[in-house]
Amino acid sequence: MEFLKRPSITETLVDILLCAVPIWLAVMIGLVIGWSWRPRWTGLVFLGLRSKFRFIWTAAPPGFGARRLWLAFTALTAEKEQHVVTENDLEHLLQLLERKDGEMEWQTLMEKSTPNMTYQAWRCEPETGPAVYRTRTVFEGATPELVRDFFWDDEFRRKWDHMLAYVKTLEECPLTGTMIVQWIKKFPFFCSDREYIIGRRIWEAGKNYYCVTKGVPYPALPKRDKPRRVEHYFSSWVIRAVESLKGDGQLSACEVNLIHYEEMGIPKDVAKLAIRHGMWGGVKKLNSGMKAYQNARKSDSSSPGRALMASITTKISVNESMESLDPVSSEEEKGQVANPKYQKDHGIDWKWIVIGGTVAVVCALHSGAIGKALLLGAGRRIARR
Repeated sequence: MEFLKRPSITETLVDILLCAVPIWLAVMIGLVIGWSWRPRWTGLVFLGLRSKFRFIWTAAPPGFGARRLWLAFTALTAEKEQHVVTENDLEHLLQLLERKDGEMEWQTLMEKSTPNMTYQAWRCEPETGPAVYRTRTVFEGATPELVRDFFWDDEFRRKWDHMLAYVKTLEECPLTGTMIVQWIKKFPFFCSDREYIIGRRIWEAGKNYYCVTKGVPYPALPKRDKPRRVEHYFSSWVIRAVESLKGDGQLSACEVNLIHYEEMGIPKDVAKLAIRHGMWGGVKKLNSGMKAYQNARKSDSSSPGRALMASITTKISVNESMESLDPVSSEEEKGQVANPKYQKDHGIDWKWIVIGGTVAVVCALHSGAIGKALLLGAGRRIARR
């Protein structure tokens, strides 16, 4: 008691409390921000449980602060995955689909059909870059949801697409359905195999699905000599229900409009020749795979893993000309109106600044540097007195 009654001790304790006020204020700001985004972070817990290490890390007692730090880091990762494929890529798809013959010189490549499918293909050769292919496929007796799941199911794709030698999911976001996957395709003996790092995401407007896939950088997986990586890749399509060719007026068929181009690293004329001669064979395999997938889904009501990710879409509204997009949030679906503006790629996102500041404060608190500085200052004050 006599020790505590000393004026120097009392003043030192008051100084420590005053110095700690800014720190606790920063902590409270971080907690308020974290709590305000809590509904988004609930989905991120799924990512944290994907491995035992993450489970142990997130299961740490709240007092250690490791869980808060991990949630902040996971939030940054989720935002990164969300912006791998953006609305600009969707706009790019729509612009390519809406260009008229006068703007792009489309050359007819093929018009063929089977009892349950019709297929049309066109090609455009720009002055620079690879050739652009556009196809229209109509599957009879198929729903847009089934076709959407079919194109997203990589494990089933290996059963009908014999060029696909290897597939691996690198990252996935349970909030937006954005995925990053690795493909390795087998090429003829005179070419080395090709590797694709693909980012993909699905937008939904009514019962129309806008599926965008493109090549994305992935520093965690460096490029190798073999297989050779294809970086310039874009393959995206629009899926919607259409009337059956049976003429019964029912929307019992599904139409797929595809835009595809890629820089495979082989001479352009050789690539065009190979695609032209192998196109119908690939389409027949696609049709056989679609029928097999449809039968498999009928016999097994449970959805495969990739189908679950395909069902996570971003709701949008598209006008009749499809020239502009308005995002539809969950609040708008309930009747609330939100600001339908997109953030530009080169603008300043203040949310990132707030998140970065919060993470920096948490890291500083747990590094012990601030606490050591306070204790050192208090010790020097006591020694002087």
